Amino acid sequence: MTDDKKEARATRDRTRQAAGAVSGGVSGFAALAVAELVSAAVRPQAGPVIAVGGAAIDRTPTAVKDWAIRNFGTDDKLFLQLGILAVLALFALALGMVALRFRRTGATGVLLFGAVGAAAALSRPDAQGPVDALPSLVGAFVGALVLYLLAGLLVPRGAGSGGPAGTRGAVGPIGAEDAGGPAGAKGVDGSADDGGAGGPAGVEGAGGPAGVEGASGPAGAEGADRSADDGGAGGSGWDRRRFVIAASAAAAASAGAGALGRGLNGANGRDAVASRNRIVLPKPASAAPAVPKGAGLRLPGVSPFLTPNDSFYRVDTALVVPEVDATSWELRIHGKGVRRPRTLSFDELLRRELIERDITLTCVSNEVGGPYAGNARWIGVRLADLLVECGVVPPSKGGPADQLVARSVDGMTLGTPVEDVMDGRDALLAVGMNGEPLPFAHGFPVRMVVPGLYGFVSACKWIEDLELTTFDSYDAYWVKRGWARRAPVKTQSRIDTPKPFARPKSGTVMVAGVAWAQHRGIDKVEVRVDDGPWQPARLAAEDSRDTWRQWSFPWEATEGGHTLTVRATDRTGRVQTEKRTRTVPDGASGWHSVVVTVD
Repeated sequence: MTDDKKEARATRDRTRQAAGAVSGGVSGFAALAVAELVSAAVRPQAGPVIAVGGAAIDRTPTAVKDWAIRNFGTDDKLFLQLGILAVLALFALALGMVALRFRRTGATGVLLFGAVGAAAALSRPDAQGPVDALPSLVGAFVGALVLYLLAGLLVPRGAGSGGPAGTRGAVGPIGAEDAGGPAGAKGVDGSADDGGAGGPAGVEGAGGPAGVEGASGPAGAEGADRSADDGGAGGSGWDRRRFVIAASAAAAASAGAGALGRGLNGANGRDAVASRNRIVLPKPASAAPAVPKGAGLRLPGVSPFLTPNDSFYRVDTALVVPEVDATSWELRIHGKGVRRPRTLSFDELLRRELIERDITLTCVSNEVGGPYAGNARWIGVRLADLLVECGVVPPSKGGPADQLVARSVDGMTLGTPVEDVMDGRDALLAVGMNGEPLPFAHGFPVRMVVPGLYGFVSACKWIEDLELTTFDSYDAYWVKRGWARRAPVKTQSRIDTPKPFARPKSGTVMVAGVAWAQHRGIDKVEVRVDDGPWQPARLAAEDSRDTWRQWSFPWEATEGGHTLTVRATDRTGRVQTEKRTRTVPDGASGWHSVVVTVD
């Protein structure tokens, strides 16, 4: 064979392999699109990407989760979903390559991956039975069918037919290599790999006489090369035009199915959106006092005293924000020591006496100086009042339950000390945030807010169930993953301005930030420049002991590099510890410092 022939054959092989990868990609896209469509009839959380992502979160080691939150922040879920899609894409491309030689094996691979998605959906704590497996299974079946059909279009013409001795046919005697010739015959290069079919021994091509390298023309004709390149008839190549049309049609149909599925899923959430839009929060029986004059310093770079809803941090495991219809929402209260179990509707909750309070929330994943703290004005029902009406007695008065387990509609469980909920603090079932109904991302229609406790043991969003139990008999979601059962917020302070590595001008530089010790209050904040003495900062007016407190320190900056450090003292006299700890198991500790260069 001439070098030109070999190069042409190599080009045909590469083209066919690329087409195989394309068939895998199209089949993967079809599987996901159809799964999206089916999930609209089941629920969005049952879709394979969401289900696999949720299962991955459940099984990810705590240290890895902590790293993801630290490095990706609130975008951690986006990166997880992109990672899942990237793995799916690579897997689909690989299956397309496999299907070039083993069509059934490639299609079976798609089915197996669908089974993984179905198993993940069924393993989720909010699974609603076998129906949750349908999106993954139906999508995988369609994807496998698409791959099988597209791979069939890539089989060279005549491949697999049992020709004379020396050709690669279908089923030959023992010792033949895919051939229909005698035992020991190895066939020729004109096989299913390069477009050969069933010519006589020694033929490298299709149907010409011995020594002919071609298809149906005379010796020396290059018909096979032509047919393989242009998909024409009379040769042994695969039909490119037919493959492109079929792959394009499958991709277009898949895109349509995916778009329809997204539209239907969006329509399913419209009732929830409409129910939120109709809500007019009643005037609270106990309104929050006006924010004291001077509580907000209004200094450039300092966090506002009240955090706007769209800026409030969000850290949770929900890959899809639950959209719950308030008209059908219910809260069940039951369990150990509950003498009068109750089920409340949203309207019943709104008809109760509401209170309004400013409360700062902090995530246990917040590193020293981190952004996962926010202050908002919450409206809700006193949780302690509801528990008392249900006959609950706190442990300090002989009650049998010391843990209140809150369950979310997405299956999340959080355990809160009953004593903390009933000790007189403003623990709420919140329905409003900063003067409006809760945003969906922050727990609409109802969430828990308990001042003084980290969110992972108190701030259940999208809540639907409250069970009284004991810490000895039940471990909530995060406790099973190595976090503490009880987690009061640690005294912390943060420098908001100047930012790390800032280059302020010499002279008076305002150093400022926030400090918090919810339910204890902040008594003092101090700043240190380099290794100098601690100097008192100026505290802003205090709203309440449940909110953070702003502070400022006018620093006479001199040229050169400097390290600014802050620490706080809470109202109990406890000074923020210098000892540096990570967030696991009960929150980070240490002093926050920033390095600046003064010009």
